[in-house]
Amino acid sequence: MKKLFLMAALCCMSVGAFAQHEAGTFTLQPKFGMNVANITGDDIDGVKAKVGFVAGAEAEYQFTDMISGAVGVLWSQQGCMSKYDHPLTGKKAKLFLDYINVPVVCNVYVAKGLAVKAGVQFGFQLNDDIKSDGNKVGEWDGKEFDFSIPVGLSYEYSNVVLDARYNWGLTKTNEIKTHNSVFQFTLGYKFAL
Repeated sequence: MKKLFLMAALCCMSVGAFAQHEAGTFTLQPKFGMNVANITGDDIDGVKAKVGFVAGAEAEYQFTDMISGAVGVLWSQQGCMSKYDHPLTGKKAKLFLDYINVPVVCNVYVAKGLAVKAGVQFGFQLNDDIKSDGNKVGEWDGKEFDFSIPVGLSYEYSNVVLDARYNWGLTKTNEIKTHNSVFQFTLGYKFAL
């Protein structure tokens, strides 16, 4: 039992040694990257992931040496692609769901430069077009609000931040039971304020 307590104490001390930011600091991080997005659900078939663009900024406040909170505003291209040809154009169709997303995440720095993150995200839909061969062929007629849970990791070196997240959509995107499923990869740079 003593060995177990000793190992737990050593683990806690080693995590404390990885602390990286001074408490009370505030940073702003412009970022851009790509999404690998899809629509998932029981009542949907014949879709596959679509690659899109994401860009915006996050503000982060360091509460303690190990824990910070961040709020961001990101323009995010989401949606999916059809595995089948569209009946009118004979070409693959893509669903374009553009959102303004507002992630609110907690970052826990577990090693120097490495943070584990989780939180909530509020998404506000800008459009929901179905396009084939670059032409609009319909609308998704989806919900204008999306709530999701972002979880992920980030690594920071010399103020450059690589971030990988999965945004797990909880809100139905339309009347059938479909949800957003988005893997997001971004590159950012932190400016101290």
